[in-house]
Amino acid sequence: MSAKRSSDTRVRRSLFTVRGYIGFFVLIAFVVTCSFLLFDGLMNHYEDNIRISALLTLLNIMFLTALLCLFDGIRRKITIARPVDRILAATHKLTSGDLSVRIQPLHQYGHEDEFDVIIEDFNRMAQELSGIETLKTDFIANVSHEIKTPLSIIQNYAEAMGSESINADTRKAYSETIVTASRRLTSLVSNILKLSKLENQEIFPQSKWYSLGEQLRCCALGFEDLWEQRGLEFMVEIDETEVFYEENLLEIVWNNLISNAIKFSNHGGMVTVSLKKENDCAVVRISDGGCGMPPDVGEHIFDKFYQGDTSRAAEGSGLGLALVKRVIDIVGGIISVESTIGKGSTFTVQLSKYR
Repeated sequence: MSAKRSSDTRVRRSLFTVRGYIGFFVLIAFVVTCSFLLFDGLMNHYEDNIRISALLTLLNIMFLTALLCLFDGIRRKITIARPVDRILAATHKLTSGDLSVRIQPLHQYGHEDEFDVIIEDFNRMAQELSGIETLKTDFIANVSHEIKTPLSIIQNYAEAMGSESINADTRKAYSETIVTASRRLTSLVSNILKLSKLENQEIFPQSKWYSLGEQLRCCALGFEDLWEQRGLEFMVEIDETEVFYEENLLEIVWNNLISNAIKFSNHGGMVTVSLKKENDCAVVRISDGGCGMPPDVGEHIFDKFYQGDTSRAAEGSGLGLALVKRVIDIVGGIISVESTIGKGSTFTVQLSKYR
């Protein structure tokens, strides 16, 4: 039983235990007893010489103190100084930029003490930092690529429009291409800024009661021209429900999910938006009848810049679902996806604050 019980359940063998203190006390008691027996014998032998007896007493105390200090120093060197030195050395490497540094555990499983727990947490922290650094590098590379593509289109077509040999129809087509690339670039920058604010918690939700059904209908109607162009059948099944959330944040979710459903649906297919009350939640399902996706794609679908279907990469930046996931995390909802190759995908959002 620990003298001061550790709050971390991973500690199996604490550095500070009653057993350890008792053992140390017994050792001190043994040494002190032996020293006083020795002193008593010397006193009997030199009982007529008070000055010698006092000197022997002083020497005995000094010897006992030095012995105990030596023992405690060795104990501290083994149990405290060495682990601290290893942790400090690893910390120095980590702060110097070496994110691959890891510390080997001091004891085997089942015998962990406080230092083992610190080492375990240090290794986990180093691993997380390494992953964040990789994500940061990938993010910068992907942003550079995504921005470079529309900028190149704008530059090339703008230069082509300066040629006197092209006719009015071609010039108009080039102009439309430039506008499309500009809108894609604007959308990309806007999504990056939104995602940055959400991840840095610079957007603080101001929840209020509002009609979720009405919001879903408005979002769906905003894509009416797009689904008509693709010849899609759009089905809406809504149970009137009010929810207590930040309306503008959830609008980001529905716009991105409906947009993706339309984008990945086959021509002449069907997109379904439903709102039901299930299991003490308001449940929104947005389904498409498109190509679907394999399980390995589904595992990364909410990652930044990840696009499972590269054939449609020109239609998006790969940030939409990352935004969706972040918003759902902020409002405390749950999002999941079910997909079958060749039959389509269904995104399900569960919101608990409803009436």
